[in-house]
Amino acid sequence: MIDIKELKFDEKGLIPAIVTDADTGKVLTLAYMNEESLKISMEKKLTCFFSRSRNELWLKGETSGNYQHIVSITADCDRDALNVSVRPEGPACHLGTASCFCDKVFENEDEKVFSYEYLYDLIKGRKTDKKEGSYTTYLFEKGLDKILKKVGEECTEVIIASKARDKAETVYEIADLAYHVMVLMIEAGISLEDIRNELASRHVIDKKVKQEKMV
Repeated sequence: MIDIKELKFDEKGLIPAIVTDADTGKVLTLAYMNEESLKISMEKKLTCFFSRSRNELWLKGETSGNYQHIVSITADCDRDALNVSVRPEGPACHLGTASCFCDKVFENEDEKVFSYEYLYDLIKGRKTDKKEGSYTTYLFEKGLDKILKKVGEECTEVIIASKARDKAETVYEIADLAYHVMVLMIEAGISLEDIRNELASRHVIDKKVKQEKMV
């Protein structure tokens, strides 16, 4: 851990703070802190910034309720910028979006970045904006029973591939299962955040709990 005194604030006493989602790594916003707001952030474990336009401190969420719970604060190698990792309660942007960074300037089609969030949103889009010929849209149109049947079939395929100790086939079938489970999640109104929160709440995941038999 380094001391605040080791950080390099600019001539106005400010340091840029890049706020990112602790679970997804997504950049949420860029704001500024001074020494006082940084101390408040550490004490309250909530982001507190310095508004350059209003020339005052502001605790994120104090009026909107969109608090950002701090997981960690890390300085860069030059110690003149901060990465604030948070778990947000609501949108980061005053426009109501999850992130302030929404207006794409350029995208290299050859370097697509995969994420579960991207796949989830893509699948969800096939339900809200139906696309002719889309297998995903077909599943949503057929409904829950069809989706559950496919999840069951893919579970069986995973078991068969695993039993044969065929790694490549097992990876392939697990990917199929993951996709169909996401379809089920969207159909059931379950978000990735719901699953993350459930897993995070399980402090012990490798201990088998045995139920005592009633005598």
